[in-house]
Amino acid sequence: MENGISIYPGLDNTLEENLDLIQRAQTLGLKRLFTSLHIPETDMETLKRDLGTILHAAHDAGMEIISDISPETMKLLGIKEFKISAFRMLGITTLRLDYGFGLEQIAHMSRHPHGVRLQLNASTITGHILSALVELKTDFSVIDALHNFYPRVGTGLSEEALVRKNVMLHKLGIKVGAFVPSQKGRKRSPLKDGLPTLEDHRPEPSDLSARHLVALGTDYVLLSDSLPTDEEMGALGSLSGDRVTLSAKLLSQDEDLRRFLNQTFTARLDEARDAIRAQESRTRMKEMGITIAPENAASRPVGAVTLDNVDYGRYMGELQIIKTPQDADPRANVVAIIDEEELGLLQYITPGRKFSFRFHD
Repeated sequence: MENGISIYPGLDNTLEENLDLIQRAQTLGLKRLFTSLHIPETDMETLKRDLGTILHAAHDAGMEIISDISPETMKLLGIKEFKISAFRMLGITTLRLDYGFGLEQIAHMSRHPHGVRLQLNASTITGHILSALVELKTDFSVIDALHNFYPRVGTGLSEEALVRKNVMLHKLGIKVGAFVPSQKGRKRSPLKDGLPTLEDHRPEPSDLSARHLVALGTDYVLLSDSLPTDEEMGALGSLSGDRVTLSAKLLSQDEDLRRFLNQTFTARLDEARDAIRAQESRTRMKEMGITIAPENAASRPVGAVTLDNVDYGRYMGELQIIKTPQDADPRANVVAIIDEEELGLLQYITPGRKFSFRFHD
């Protein structure tokens, strides 16, 4: 996944902090930088002074640079007439067309992109807008979409709204991004209440929020606050976009078992009532030459990760995540427990969906 950070020149951070943030983000595997140039509380003189240095540093770090663009932004940057090439010369590689652009203008720009990608506002997109862009022969190969973030408590999107917009955009092959707030770093002014896309994510750890967005079909994730921590950025840098990733406590010290469980699995197409079953686990267990002896055959609460042991015969190696509490069975080892705050992610492991674990002791 090409995830990223956000920088707001002239707001909360010094120039030195922003340049250091770019360097740390690159080291931790982040590939995108979002900036908004029309926040009312911004010190405009500082923004004008620092912007070029920041954009140059992000370019040197190989980052895609996404900027909100509006008539006010053009005035701020001293651009009298809208020309895509002018933004390219500044180092901006993706223009997020926030407002002030007609559909015919967007369609025309997509056919003459001058090396710059375009980005739609995913939160305000409608079926009517997309149908009109299709009629206008828009080239969607140079377009993606990004949801808004919401500074005021109680104004973020619902999960249902985000999924509805994502589905519309995905039908046209448009990738969609969204924001998660930082919980351990510096919150962005002026409200400092976090900048989530989903209201549910305002109090949640950014890592869990990001994995939730991926489970909902979001293609990339941006940290929205001013100065996230290395831990938060590292979690985004290592995030996989093709699966539901679950944090869990590993209950075994067996290295072969850890190696086996660190693989990616697929939920069986014939969905069981009481558990998520991995379709390839038994075959892989045989290929790895591992024998599962009976161990910790305890009761199985919701979120227990189990492996059938040798006493289950040909079912040895069957991996399950329990959805309905079950009594202990001497033939089924409990090898890990999904973290309680992660249990909500189980509903997204639908038949055919890939999943993996992120273990802690």
